[in-house]
Amino acid sequence: MTRPDPAPDLPPLLWDQHCALPLTPDADVGRLLRFRDAGASFVSVNVGYRPNDTDSTLRVLDSFRRQVAADERLSLASSADDVDAARASGRLAVAFDLEDANPLEGRLELVERYHRLGVRTLLPTYNYRNEAGSGCMDTADGGLTAYGRALVREMNQVGMVADGSHCSARTGLDLCEVSTRPVIYSHTCMRSVWEHERNITDEQARACAATGGVIGITGVGIFLGPNDVSVDAVIRHIDHAVEIVGPEHVGIGTDYPFDLADFNQELSDNPELFPESYRRWGPIRFVEPEALPPVAAALADRGYPDEAIAGILGGNFLRIARQGWDTDT
Repeated sequence: MTRPDPAPDLPPLLWDQHCALPLTPDADVGRLLRFRDAGASFVSVNVGYRPNDTDSTLRVLDSFRRQVAADERLSLASSADDVDAARASGRLAVAFDLEDANPLEGRLELVERYHRLGVRTLLPTYNYRNEAGSGCMDTADGGLTAYGRALVREMNQVGMVADGSHCSARTGLDLCEVSTRPVIYSHTCMRSVWEHERNITDEQARACAATGGVIGITGVGIFLGPNDVSVDAVIRHIDHAVEIVGPEHVGIGTDYPFDLADFNQELSDNPELFPESYRRWGPIRFVEPEALPPVAAALADRGYPDEAIAGILGGNFLRIARQGWDTDT
């Protein structure tokens, strides 16, 4: 097995591949420091999804970038080396992600612009079909469209990682077929453990791993179980993913939202985006940043080797950054 972290002299790596701040320019990016205080070295922050157009997304992204740059405890991460540098200095490295193709408004040239601004992952569809492909809540699964395939090729070209979270099963499999670089599921769980449309099948997991990719187990209670945010619930999904694809293809993507009240209000206000399977348990619960060290301890208690734990907690996604963020590799 390839060592997941080539920088063993640095502090332990804890990497969260997806979280969410309120998508407004006045959102306080300093709230991300909860991850740093919990021992994290890196977090990817969403800056736009299905309801957001290009202008609103760029405004949010500009504000988040300026706030990160102004805070000496945070650091913008454009490369894996930037993550290592932040980690060595005790700062939290921050990159960005998009949860739908809508912020592109059909313009492939914007992929490169978003990449220059720090967006390092993008998933084509958020729950429902758009011009890029089908979503996980669609009754008919048409997979990636011609535009979606062109989008993946453009992402490969500029160094942006394709993400299958929220996509349909066929769209996720198509991502793995089309992409010449590793594909990830930044925040999902395993359908064999808990049946939910947002969770991925073992077939999807194997296809992702075949690209060299990583499956980020999420901390969303309704995807882990019946609104279950226990460490045991997280470990059940990690265990199954490891059984299916091996520890080198598993990571963490909590999807933690920093304004739970607003999120659950959005859930209520947008039934077209969040169907009954999201709402049946009442307000959704989330694994909090402070739960990440207990997850690490639970893996050790279950006998996971140190190397496997290091990979799951961050080394595997760091490998993706080295392979997928740099167009020269």
